[in-house]
Amino acid sequence: MDGLMQCRGVRGFAMRAMAVEFPEVEGHPNRLPFEGCLTLVDVPSDKAPTGARGHRVILTRAAAEAALPSLLGMAVDYKAGWDGHDARQKCGIIASAHVDGKKLLVSGYLYARDFPEMVPRVSGLVAGADDMGMSYEIAEAHVADMRAPAWTLTRATFTGAAILLREKAAYRGTSFRLRRSASRRI
Repeated sequence: MDGLMQCRGVRGFAMRAMAVEFPEVEGHPNRLPFEGCLTLVDVPSDKAPTGARGHRVILTRAAAEAALPSLLGMAVDYKAGWDGHDARQKCGIIASAHVDGKKLLVSGYLYARDFPEMVPRVSGLVAGADDMGMSYEIAEAHVADMRAPAWTLTRATFTGAAILLREKAAYRGTSFRLRRSASRRI
């Protein structure tokens, strides 16, 4: 699928999706497919994300859907210890994104050959691979009311994402896992 796709689902819900198609390269040594739930929409975060000055945040569905184009091609990073973001450790790329219910789902590729030290942790070769989550990185966010206890984001531009322990993410409902097949989609 190239560009933006919108379709009407059950009960009038709309699903918007974007993707960049990469050619299938069987056995590519540096392209390890992943999928995950980057964040939840219209739901307050479990804790304040970095940069929110101690406020929990709510990313609106409208803001998330409008920002989908800004996710494509953005980098995925990780930090040693899996407890935050390190924008200088860009270990992958986001190739598709869509909102499904309350979840903003993404998929893409990790640079497995360039970052071999992270592969055992995210692939399940090390205990606890199912406790991985994701966190978004944004800029140009608009907050509806800066005095509110939970900031409602009505506009934002995605600048990347991080893979981290789910317990360290602002949203504990996020997830991250490797895809079994490059042809399988979220």
